Amino acid sequence: MVTQEQRRRQLAREKFLRQQQRRTAARRKTNMRNSVIASVLGVVVVGSVVSYATGVFKGDDKKANAGAEVTPSASATSAAPDPCKKPAEGAVKSLSWKKEPAVTIDKSADYTMKMATTCGDIDIALKTAAAPHTVNSFSFLAGKGFFDHTKCHRLTTNGIYVLQCGDPQGTGSGGPGYTIPDENLKDKTLKGGVYPAGTIAMANTGTAHTGGSQFFLVYQDSQLPASYTPFGTISKSGLTVLKKIAAAGESTGQGDGAPNATVVINKMTVTKS
Repeated sequence: MVTQEQRRRQLAREKFLRQQQRRTAARRKTNMRNSVIASVLGVVVVGSVVSYATGVFKGDDKKANAGAEVTPSASATSAAPDPCKKPAEGAVKSLSWKKEPAVTIDKSADYTMKMATTCGDIDIALKTAAAPHTVNSFSFLAGKGFFDHTKCHRLTTNGIYVLQCGDPQGTGSGGPGYTIPDENLKDKTLKGGVYPAGTIAMANTGTAHTGGSQFFLVYQDSQLPASYTPFGTISKSGLTVLKKIAAAGESTGQGDGAPNATVVINKMTVTKS
């Protein structure tokens, strides 16, 4: 028999996926418009096909009963003060490429990624051998300063527990101009349809091989289909930072919105161990 709590979580997941579908449709419409503008001006304008859980994650459902489907968690309505510091000086770079960079990393080596954020450092051990295209792309983008000064634009605190980052536009529709293939979808950590706390995974549009630069950090076990490339494991100290961000809640009070904390990636680096 399905318990009331299980039903609540299922409804939360369904609403989350519907939201992603709607956002994906809006992004595609924008991308089509940009393509037309680009052809007229003779300038290549490349939009990302990435969404949040993005990819994971899919569009807003505006049915009258949508709000009643999810009961906001305590953290979502929290009035906690901003736990983060003022962002470092600097601006987001406007960068775009037509195709995925060639894979130049050492697939047999260990790589780590550091997100130096306004809320604290988040260190990540990357799964190079299992997700070489993804790790290579992050190494490339980080080296170009693509992620520097970007905001983490989405926090979910109900049903699915993730922080989404990697969009230079801060809207959920930005990306590097290229896509990368899905990888490592049979990772042994993904058991029972759950992305465990401490996982970092790629966002996408809900269809295969549409990852770009957006990614999500799981701070509490989250039930999701195995459709989002898991490419690293967050350190314990990094999880502490994420939980601090989650405790401050999100903007809508419905469990899915911009984080109340000022989460900005001051600097992203990928290093070969």
